Amino acid sequence: MSRKAIFLDRDGVLVNNSENYYIWKYDQLQLVDGVNENLKLLTDCGFLLFVVSNQGGISKGNYSKNDVRKLHARMTENFRNQGIEIQEIVFCPHHPEVEKCMCRKPESLLIDKLIAKYRLNQAVSFLIGDSESDMEAAQAAGVQGIKIEPNQNMYPYISFLIK
Repeated sequence: MSRKAIFLDRDGVLVNNSENYYIWKYDQLQLVDGVNENLKLLTDCGFLLFVVSNQGGISKGNYSKNDVRKLHARMTENFRNQGIEIQEIVFCPHHPEVEKCMCRKPESLLIDKLIAKYRLNQAVSFLIGDSESDMEAAQAAGVQGIKIEPNQNMYPYISFLIK
């Protein structure tokens, strides 16, 4: 089981959320600087890429699961056009103010399921996130966490993975 993976938080890591906290429309989508280049580098190093995101705006009624799925389909297509394959995007639709769940980060259920489904090696896998809850989820899933500053180019944080 030597398959290695990068789990990526969506908002603040891939998608710039400095202007919109909840991003669910394509016209709100603005990638963080360097995302395409960085994901291509990670792919070229043999990492499988996954996106794991909390989307609490769904349970708050701000937008629907279908809205998020449509945005993710467009994101995936855009990445594919850049030669980047996202294996799967998973998200938690719950918000703790509305309902309890076991899938919202810092819980690791979504990551655990991906590890099992794709038979990934946790020892050589990483979660790149911009929050403490991302780091807690990484630890709970048995992968290494890499905490970046929100909406910043991740290259300085991941350059050691590429060597």
